Amino acid sequence: MTKSPSPVKSASPLTTEEDAGHALTHGPPVLEVEGLNVVRSNALVLKDVTFTIHKSDYVGIVGPNGGGKTTLLLSILGLMPRANGTIRLFGQPIEEFTDWQRIAYVSQDAINFDPQFPLNVRELVGLGRTGRSNIGRRLTKHDWDAVDEALRFMGLSDLAPKRIGQLSGGQKQRLFVAKALVGEPDMLLLDEPATGIDASAMEAFYHRLGSLNRKKGTTILITSHDLGAVFYRMSEIMCVNQEVNVAPISDDPEMERILRKAYGEHFHFVLHGQRLRRGPNNGRS
Repeated sequence: MTKSPSPVKSASPLTTEEDAGHALTHGPPVLEVEGLNVVRSNALVLKDVTFTIHKSDYVGIVGPNGGGKTTLLLSILGLMPRANGTIRLFGQPIEEFTDWQRIAYVSQDAINFDPQFPLNVRELVGLGRTGRSNIGRRLTKHDWDAVDEALRFMGLSDLAPKRIGQLSGGQKQRLFVAKALVGEPDMLLLDEPATGIDASAMEAFYHRLGSLNRKKGTTILITSHDLGAVFYRMSEIMCVNQEVNVAPISDDPEMERILRKAYGEHFHFVLHGQRLRRGPNNGRS
């Protein structure tokens, strides 16, 4: 039996709608999935998955452990074989898509990095400026300016000369997000990036992601077990438990319906009087 998650807690007093995703209307599709089935170890993990994500969407991916959230991200990246179904990235079938620098991914295992790796924080983020087609090229002043901006954006400027092994778990998480951002991707996929980040740092972390989404129009898909963060900061919720359902963040009964479908009919949540983020065309000002 699926264990019910704890009722949603109130957002911190620092939480504001400004932190959340922002888009006036739906932009063009950047990710289209239709009829996707994925089998792992002879078990059907994702079943008949169909959804569309648009430019500037800020999507919280939730669901019980083992429901298929990470498998879905890996499938979107072409790293997980499909039994059938189609995936289109920026209008192109994934089989024909080559513009991978437009997509950045941070796995939940990113911080399990060799602490003896002989690069400092600034140098590691600099690796994000090289793509599949130009590995090994020398970075230009423009590249290093972008590195310094990514470090500043993620609140890591003071740690630039430090070695990886000197960082805390939360600092490492922000480091690998900075490495992903420095390539200026159009779509960012984050698999439980807030793991190991303390409460105060988490506030700043989500605020920075919201700013990135709002100011640059970056499409963000983020897996999380923090339903409060998803409700109060993001524009869409994607519930994954073999099947996938997507709905705008709102007080509409549809959102609760898909949550119950993912977690079970015993699921319930409490809002404690906080304002929810709204879906497209509803409160995104």
